[in-house]
Amino acid sequence: MNKDLKVIIERLDAGFKRLPQTRYQVQITDDPYDKTYNFFLNYQHRGRRLKSQPLHSIRQYRLTYLEQLVKGLREHTQLSFIYVGFTGQRWPSNQRLIQGKRLKDE
Repeated sequence: MNKDLKVIIERLDAGFKRLPQTRYQVQITDDPYDKTYNFFLNYQHRGRRLKSQPLHSIRQYRLTYLEQLVKGLREHTQLSFIYVGFTGQRWPSNQRLIQGKRLKDE
């Protein structure tokens, strides 16, 4: 397990409280201006607004490295993943689209 994955998992476990009637998601954003990938824990209690907790920023701006991190993170958690800013990009290993369609706030 590399250092970035270890930091993300530690912060994810600390923020994941398993509260009833609360939806949790991991959001991964592509920041092409700073050349970073940012990880967030989004959670929303029923009837309340969405909150986002930053987990970590990855400075190695390579899709192969991001793919390894996501694979390790998926082995650790069963939360759903949201990708933002990856429109038109494909995973290097299988050439599948990372983000299917552009979100309305992109």
